Amino acid sequence: MSRPHEPLPAKRVCSVLSAVLPGVWPQVVSGLAACFGEVEIAYPERPFTHTAYYDAELGAPISRRVLAFADLAAQGSLGPDKAATNALEDALRLPDGRRRVNLDPGLLTQERFVLATGKNFTHRIYLGEGIFADLTLVFQAGSWQTLPWTFPDYASPDMLEILTDIRRRYRRDLREAASAIISSKERPCPKA
Repeated sequence: MSRPHEPLPAKRVCSVLSAVLPGVWPQVVSGLAACFGEVEIAYPERPFTHTAYYDAELGAPISRRVLAFADLAAQGSLGPDKAATNALEDALRLPDGRRRVNLDPGLLTQERFVLATGKNFTHRIYLGEGIFADLTLVFQAGSWQTLPWTFPDYASPDMLEILTDIRRRYRRDLREAASAIISSKERPCPKA
């Protein structure tokens, strides 16, 4: 019989898509930092050419930046994280209601990368409050493995390189957290 327990925390990741990225970037970063804490790294802006799906709403050409956050997060935070990014998207909307940014929050662990979405599909797990978890990639045999439903942009070599770097940072964070716990247990208790 398995006994429920909390899994290790995850590394928060957020993809930012926009046709006006330089203009909204400061607001995006400050808004995300207010929700998720300090941004550990923001990867360079890259053209987003994998689909025209967002062009009608966001405009074109669209570019992407990916951020990773310093603080680790409980794996159960994915649904609330998506609600927070939806609120930030709404706050940054144009007066006519169109979005200026598309924010895709996710959680990265040693084994997987999961994105949050408001869209249902056969492989997505409902988290509540209208949010689903999308298992986007799995890490096996030393590299990221795509799945039949992995979005082409998340299967691209540049994105896999970014996620590999974030995974390396995440593993470092886990080692540091484990060392801190061990060090605190080794300290003698102060005398009363």
